[in-house]
Amino acid sequence: MLILASKSPRRKELLSLITKDFMAVSRDVDETIPEDMSPENAVLYLSRIKAEPFMNDNDVIIGADTMVVLNGKILGKPADEEDAFSMLKELSGKEHSVYTGVTLISPQGKKSFFKETKVKFYELSDGEISTYIKTGECLDKAGAYGIQGYGSLFVERIEGDYFNVVGLPVSALYRELQNPFFSDFNKI
Repeated sequence: MLILASKSPRRKELLSLITKDFMAVSRDVDETIPEDMSPENAVLYLSRIKAEPFMNDNDVIIGADTMVVLNGKILGKPADEEDAFSMLKELSGKEHSVYTGVTLISPQGKKSFFKETKVKFYELSDGEISTYIKTGECLDKAGAYGIQGYGSLFVERIEGDYFNVVGLPVSALYRELQNPFFSDFNKI
C-alpha cells in the first residue's frame, strides 16, 4: 500500500496524478526547525518527521513539506491577515525560491530528496494584496499564496516544476517510485 503522510488536499490531488491507489493520513508533529538549518535541509527534515510515524514492514510512505524562501528567510504559513499582507508585500516584485522536500520510506529503507523552483512576482499594489487576502486562499499556505488559485495572478514567471510550488514535485516523485528500491509500489 502507498501511504501519503499529509492532510493537504493539494498533495492528495497531485499524488492522484501518479496513482489512485493510496491512502492519505497525518499526525501532528512538532515542526520546529533546528536553528541554522538551511531551507534545503529543513524541508528534508520536515518531510522525514511527517513520514516516520507511519513506518511499517509493508507499506511505502511518502512525507512532504514545502516552504517559501526569500533572501534566505523562510516564509511559513501566515499567522493572520496582517502577517499575510506583510509576506506578500515582501514578495512583491522579487524572485523567491520554493522548496519541497520528499521522504520515501519502504521496508527496504529511506530516501529523501528536494526540488527547488524559482518564482518571480510582479510588483503588487496594496489593493491587490488586500483583495487577495479577502479570498481567504492565503491563510493556510507557505508564503501566503497559492500558485494554483488566485495567487497565480501575481506570478510573472517560474523556473522549475510548477507542481513543486503547489506542494509535490510530481514527475520527480514518479521517477523515484519507479526505482527498484520501492519495488513493492504498485506501478501505473
